[in-house]
Amino acid sequence: MAESRLRSFQAALSGLASMLRGEPNARIHFAVALAVILAGFWLEISRLEWCWLVAAIAAVLAAEALNTALESLADATHPDPHPGVGRAKDAAAGAVLVVAFAAALIGLLVLGPHLLARLVS
Repeated sequence: MAESRLRSFQAALSGLASMLRGEPNARIHFAVALAVILAGFWLEISRLEWCWLVAAIAAVLAAEALNTALESLADATHPDPHPGVGRAKDAAAGAVLVVAFAAALIGLLVLGPHLLARLVS
């Protein structure tokens, strides 16, 4: 049982690593996440603010992973251009965009006041 769980965890990490290697947007999201985390430490944000940021970061990375999975599956099952496949891929990319915009807004709402306070003082 434990060995099966370990293999599942390794497969999940392998999937994330593959996404980061193969998807430029995933690397951008990951870099922004690291910058936000560093800013959170620098600005000494509260635990509640950390909860918001961690949830936003997790949502973006999860949406990017699902988008990558859908695109890979679509390409594997229907390698030739097809309008339905194109719409599905566009919708998945749109979902990532919505989540990324929401995360950016959360980041501004959480980090903005702290940054402003640092600039003013």
